[in-house]
Amino acid sequence: MYDLVIRNGRIVDGSGLPAYSADIAVNGDRIARIGHIAAAGRREIDAAGKIVAPGFIDPHTHFDAQLLWDGYAKPALSHGITTVVAGNCSLSLAPLKAEHRMKLVGMFNQIEEMPLKAFREGVVWDWESFGDYLARIRKGLAINVGQLVGHSVIRLWVMGDAAMERTANPQEIAAMQALLRECLDAGAIGLSTSYVDMDETLKPVPSRYADADEVDALASVLSEYGRVLQIVPEFYDPDLTIARLDQLAELSLKHSIPTTFSPLFVSADNAKAVARVMARVDEQFARGARVWPQVQTRPIDISFSFAVPSLIFIRFPGWYNVMRFGTPDEIIAAFSEPESRAKLIAEATPMMGLWSFLRLRQVASAANQPLVGKTLVEIGQLRGVTPLEAMIDLSIEEKLDAHFLAEGMGHNQDVEVGGLLRHPRVHIGASDGGAHILSFSTYGDTGYLFGHFVRDAGMLTVEEAVKKITSDTAAIWGIPDRGLLQAGQIADIVVFDAAAIDRGAEVYVQDVPGDGSRYVRDARGVDTVIVGGGVAWSAADGYSADARGVIVPAALEGAAA
Repeated sequence: MYDLVIRNGRIVDGSGLPAYSADIAVNGDRIARIGHIAAAGRREIDAAGKIVAPGFIDPHTHFDAQLLWDGYAKPALSHGITTVVAGNCSLSLAPLKAEHRMKLVGMFNQIEEMPLKAFREGVVWDWESFGDYLARIRKGLAINVGQLVGHSVIRLWVMGDAAMERTANPQEIAAMQALLRECLDAGAIGLSTSYVDMDETLKPVPSRYADADEVDALASVLSEYGRVLQIVPEFYDPDLTIARLDQLAELSLKHSIPTTFSPLFVSADNAKAVARVMARVDEQFARGARVWPQVQTRPIDISFSFAVPSLIFIRFPGWYNVMRFGTPDEIIAAFSEPESRAKLIAEATPMMGLWSFLRLRQVASAANQPLVGKTLVEIGQLRGVTPLEAMIDLSIEEKLDAHFLAEGMGHNQDVEVGGLLRHPRVHIGASDGGAHILSFSTYGDTGYLFGHFVRDAGMLTVEEAVKKITSDTAAIWGIPDRGLLQAGQIADIVVFDAAAIDRGAEVYVQDVPGDGSRYVRDARGVDTVIVGGGVAWSAADGYSADARGVIVPAALEGAAA
């Protein structure tokens, strides 16, 4: 008798080969056999009419904090995600000395838009070292986690406040190398860094003060372990992006390591620039380098209210400084006082096209409920004001609790995006799971991939899409024994209906520590998600305690029993 048997499914094994009909038997955390299974299972799943695939891997998330109170990374797991990579963009929660905790919280708040109150009420700071952090998140872990170590926190640990002021000297670089080795020995999957992000004071994050020698020295340590380097380049400028990918290529060739950069967005107005970037990617791969651009599946949709800072205003210093540093009363005063209001309007008026297609998403008052769903143009016409003035007035009336939606801002051209997604040297990722929780839902990217680009647009086959987010990702990140349905592999499995899989509507829920809220999407068409041989989630029963999430890749090497 097997522990689990999945019967009558259509196997898409992650290799890219055509689907076939078979059963899958599981014993413990491993796939025991694939074929016709005559023996019974202690638990059986009928997958008739459904696809059985390896669990999906999400390589760009920020679940570092959420995993401290939610080992399932909800709702990502219900979308078929069985492994997440956290600690991207130079930010991880370890290694971290006690005196730097609030500095890191400020960076998470600024860059990843994570509420300060969630950290205050949802995080018990009982670790400093990377190993102790991994031990902390292992408690109740239901999803597999590949945890990057952030370059910015390595600099903070070694250099203190000087990490935010200057380059490192040779002794400090050597200390960073030693610290990175400790983290990799403890189970880190690689190193992340950033060339674009700013901290809560709108100054460069510590990693941006590093020179080329420092990055090279850290890459040499990654080479000792064969681990990944992830970066955020100056993605807003194609010339700078190409320069960074060239830098990555040289590091990849010199140290024989995989590298990845994210994000890479494409829309009608920058398609030629992205084509230039991809042409350079192809050139560098031809040289033998591994420089994987990460591309998300979903269009860019951003929600905001003036109750919390939003990165959509980062291009408007006057607005962003008011949002970032003002109290609610000060923000309302800036909107109301004639002189400051006029300055804000003048600054934002050149981008009137942006404000014109914003839609009122949510309000608290009954008086403004009839306006929900209307564009600011429509509301402005009803009130006899410009769209920008309508946005300001609604925010005053709602005491900053008016929510607006900027829908389809980019990355929404099927031909361009679909062409990237199926490119053999594009790494599907950049979901930002766990971050930007009041700006957009970072869940459902895989459902959108299958629902929109596979089923509706026909731009990829099911086999191609599954391979992209399973075996390809496992190979890029060096995650052994996952990403394929084969005997002996870890039993991370998702059962889904190819005719129904999709992402649900974006909904506003209150489930963040400190009475916080976020936007999420429910899974559509996903039947069962299995992690480490245990059912982690099913459409029938919801989340289960049977999942066996681990830290990867260290857990498979005996370092995380």
